[in-house]
Amino acid sequence: QVQLVESGGGLVQPGGSLRLSCTASGFTWDDYAISWFRQVAGKAREAVSCISGSDGSTRYADSVQGRFTVSRDNAKNTVYLQMNSLKPEDTAVYYCATAPLDGNWQLRGRRDLVCPGLLRGLKLTDNWGQGTHVTVSS
Repeated sequence: QVQLVESGGGLVQPGGSLRLSCTASGFTWDDYAISWFRQVAGKAREAVSCISGSDGSTRYADSVQGRFTVSRDNAKNTVYLQMNSLKPEDTAVYYCATAPLDGNWQLRGRRDLVCPGLLRGLKLTDNWGQGTHVTVSS
């Protein structure tokens, strides 16, 4: 059974930094992408970053490019989202989610298209964590 547990959220001032963690278990890392999403109440969930389990390639939403960095520690089964230069508009609940790299008919089986697809809004995820709150405010 897949389990995803996010942590690291909190209150930070504009311009500050936070590092979110997503500790995962119950699946083969090489066969999945891990994506970070965020959601503000009343708005649609937005993908902000993705890391592929097969080759470690990463993708970012334009809104966070250059400020956020996604990475993984295989030994700890953890994916991190380092968030720098935070802005009030980054305030949201942040979730991590898994997306299988195989069996995506809409991507014609292309593993390298999973992360770009997630960032474009394709519904490819199959498991979600419970979320962690991030508030950017002075």
